Amino acid sequence: MPSYLARRPQLAWALYDWANSAFATTVLAGFFPAFFRQFWSLGADPTEATLRLGLANGVAGFVMAVLAPLLGALADRGGYRKRFLISWSLLGIGATFALYFVAQGQWALAAALFTLATLGFNGGIVFYDALLVDVAKPAEYDRVSSYGYALGYLGGGLLFAVNVLMVSKPAWFGLANAAAAVRWSFISVAVWWLVFMLPLAFYVTEQPGLPGGGGQGSLRASLAELRQTLRHVLGYRNMLIFLAAYWLYIDGVNTIVKMAVDYGMALGFDTQMLLAALLLTQFVAFPAALLFGRIGERLGARGGVLIGIAVYAGVTAWAYFLHTVVQFFAMAVVIGLVQGGVQSLSRSFFGRLVPEGKSAEFFGFFNMVGKFGTVLGPLLVGLVAYLTGSSRASILSLVLLFAAGGVLLLWVKTPAADSGRSELSR
Repeated sequence: MPSYLARRPQLAWALYDWANSAFATTVLAGFFPAFFRQFWSLGADPTEATLRLGLANGVAGFVMAVLAPLLGALADRGGYRKRFLISWSLLGIGATFALYFVAQGQWALAAALFTLATLGFNGGIVFYDALLVDVAKPAEYDRVSSYGYALGYLGGGLLFAVNVLMVSKPAWFGLANAAAAVRWSFISVAVWWLVFMLPLAFYVTEQPGLPGGGGQGSLRASLAELRQTLRHVLGYRNMLIFLAAYWLYIDGVNTIVKMAVDYGMALGFDTQMLLAALLLTQFVAFPAALLFGRIGERLGARGGVLIGIAVYAGVTAWAYFLHTVVQFFAMAVVIGLVQGGVQSLSRSFFGRLVPEGKSAEFFGFFNMVGKFGTVLGPLLVGLVAYLTGSSRASILSLVLLFAAGGVLLLWVKTPAADSGRSELSR
């Protein structure tokens, strides 16, 4: 283990990815889409259930996209990054726990709680990403960021494996049926998320806020600072191009993560086989995310991201022709090879562009773009499926997002590897 990961703050920071990734795997990508279709939307047309799921994801993404920059500005001024992370996480934990109590057919309540849980998950990530610059030096960003994602895939995958076993063999756990097992899995995610968030709460120390930043007038000052930051972002051509590229390609990544199981079900594949494929993706992604940390050091973060984008575009085009579960498993393996790398290297690349003392505020914009990248894709997939009656046609539309994002990323000037966070190329 590298020496900097032996330091307690880095491990505590990375363990938050281990904590909240249980929501990403078990709830966001795994059980919720299937359970929403088969239990809470029982009797609904499949394309209508897909539209409902897309709307729930889209609303959560839009709300957080609007709030993220302002929350980031407030957190930077008052030194509240860790406090805000814990608050948003508790919202997600509580809403996830409450999913256990939603009865069959109550799709509207399930969608509302899912939206709140996703808001809490996304809100926590805004400040988790921003704390990267508090626990690592610029030269360490690629590898520390990659280790965070790697631990996330491992932790989320371990709990997901237990949850899949609960659903496959509910009697082993004293449960009546698979539906009861799914509902108990939501409780397990909430507990897991809470417990493994505690190391970050105790051992990560953030940079102090501005003198008097948490007093009266903080909101007004933060709004003024936010407007100034927006002018800075618009004034720096390099950062603007990167954010535009990131919005497009991460939209495709997020959509595949959230809609893959729903897509497989629409093609008629067995739900348990789809969940097993998703589980396989987690354990493939664990070593692959570590590998991409090395690739970022050798080829640069942009080069690593471009490799991932190219693979995603090819896999998405291939998904149009899927006909067997074996092919779906093969697609899951390929996605696992690049998923963590694209996410972690995008975060570390952006970290080098952020000015000193503005981490949460600028990462607020970064996450704003990422959350708007959860609006277009799911809505696009849902609407195309609904209008055409073809799930295959809807998934193919995502190729355009990867292609456009990759082309724009080629225009981004790469900052010096160890140049820190003070300079942006105009």
